Amino acid sequence: MEIPFNKPHFTGCETLHVAAAGASGKISGNGMFTAKCHDFFMQRYGFGKVLLTTSCTDALEMTALLARIEPGDEVIMPSFTFVSTANAFILRGATIIFADSNPENPNIDAGKLESLISVRTKAIVVVHYAGIACEMDTVMQIAARHNLLVIEDAAHAIDSFYKGRPLGSIGHMAAFSFHETKNISCGEGGMLVVNEMSLAPRSEIIWEKGTNRAAFYRGEIDKYGWVDVGSSFLPSDLAAAYLLGQLDRLDDIQEKRKTIFASYQKFLSPLQESGDLQLPFIPDYATHNGHLFYIVTREPAQRNQLIQYLNKKGIQAVFHYLPLHQSPYFKAKYTGLPLPEAERYADCLVRLPFFYDLTGEQIEKVTNSISAFFKG
Repeated sequence: MEIPFNKPHFTGCETLHVAAAGASGKISGNGMFTAKCHDFFMQRYGFGKVLLTTSCTDALEMTALLARIEPGDEVIMPSFTFVSTANAFILRGATIIFADSNPENPNIDAGKLESLISVRTKAIVVVHYAGIACEMDTVMQIAARHNLLVIEDAAHAIDSFYKGRPLGSIGHMAAFSFHETKNISCGEGGMLVVNEMSLAPRSEIIWEKGTNRAAFYRGEIDKYGWVDVGSSFLPSDLAAAYLLGQLDRLDDIQEKRKTIFASYQKFLSPLQESGDLQLPFIPDYATHNGHLFYIVTREPAQRNQLIQYLNKKGIQAVFHYLPLHQSPYFKAKYTGLPLPEAERYADCLVRLPFFYDLTGEQIEKVTNSISAFFKG
């Protein structure tokens, strides 16, 4: 493709840190560079406790363990999300209660959450789609009334805010992604954030295979052993070193990605004004972080035709999630209400090429091609 959907950004700082990690003689998990990354996130965003993980999927699985999800428990989450959001809780035996999206954007419709709560509900998972915040005051108030945990799936949401508060700092726990398609990447990687500090000691044990080895390495105990369930969730220090190289340039990366987002918004706004498509909606309470740019067509056939048209022009545009309540795995199990907005986004949303090195000329070609499609 002349213009690919994604291209990982290399800052140049990664090589220096990875070489230093290799020379240190400590490249397994929880080393010096892991600690540097932890410090960066806690100091910049005020997170309670952070733990790097091998993926956002692992971080979500850790939240399910920390929430002590058991068979029979119900967990509410949007249907329009990646499968990892649900799998983390399915693995623990939970019953998933799917919620619909907003008409304005693919985030969970917070106004309809309370009607989904039962005596078996244990947690609400929100997904900040495209790095744009869900309506967190409403979510947190509902959770407080019903004594529920709130977990932020913040895979898209690094360096994005709700009413001035960093996403990932509001819920009891949060999970971030550092996959190669994300703003900040180490190829594959993630991070657990724990803001409910009563959960913090256990999070470190789960992270270290169910042992208290981290406390042992800090000299807090004279030997370590198996004290809880857990797994090997921590990444190599080489991955952490690479991630730190990206964090060194976070502000530059964010500024460039926000510029790309603004360019798409400017060039495609006339098509929204004419009613041809829907652009990302950012509520007054939210910021965006330049994670992705999407458009929503009027109907599924139009979406498919647009993707084919762009591909013929050498532009790789893609659709995004299929609604989980209609997936082959879950469809026969689903007994809830219709979720028309989730289905509309699944049928009509198109993600446009978006990466740090995307040029102004490439953006112009993408937007001109989209305009030509609708005029044709």
